[in-house]
Amino acid sequence: MSEQKVMVLTGASRGIGHATVKRFSAEGWRVLTCSRQAFDPRCPWPGGEENHIQIDLASPDATIAAIATIKEKLGGRLNALVNNAGISPKGPGGARLNTLETDLRTWGHVFHVNFFASIVLARGLKDELSAARGSVVNVTSIAGARVHPFAGAAYATSKAALAALTREMAHDFGPMGVRVNAIAPGEIETSILSPGTEKIVEKLPLQRLGQPKEVADVIWFLCSDQASYISGSEIEVNGAQHV
Repeated sequence: MSEQKVMVLTGASRGIGHATVKRFSAEGWRVLTCSRQAFDPRCPWPGGEENHIQIDLASPDATIAAIATIKEKLGGRLNALVNNAGISPKGPGGARLNTLETDLRTWGHVFHVNFFASIVLARGLKDELSAARGSVVNVTSIAGARVHPFAGAAYATSKAALAALTREMAHDFGPMGVRVNAIAPGEIETSILSPGTEKIVEKLPLQRLGQPKEVADVIWFLCSDQASYISGSEIEVNGAQHV
């Protein structure tokens, strides 16, 4: 019997993260989940509570401190790290926060969660990733490449930075046998969607929203042996929205 594979996933509590936990659990992986909230007993996967790390990724100190806890739970090997946590603050009435209206604290908050946490975790767990010849997947966004009607400026630029970080990490982690890739979802049917999304959907070549499971399947592919020579890539998962 081969050793059970292990993944660490941030932003597990809903949407893409939730679907990803379900996908990897179904494949027999042990999934360590990280989120701001304590473990929710309604979560439908086995061993959830002891595999959950409550961590506020907006705090660099808390993120660095959590690495020791994660290492203890891993026992030396990590097959996949999925940096999925992301926040996109809104203005009054759900308004898009642009470059003129986003205050410096908000910029910092967004970048800590969406960008800095990804490299802090990957660097902190590099020995475990290397031991398993594991894989890192950073979840970027369609908003990282063009102005989006709802995603704010801080969110969009943090995702663009995360795409560049993916390239840098692929270069640096490659000699350790660790692959690093990104996926860039478009309009996926989750709670982060804003009212008015249906207007975007009408213009998409596939003319429908994506489902969280469709994104989870791409994450699964990138962490599997079938993607063994793919590194430094960003895969668009957006129904051809980017064309």
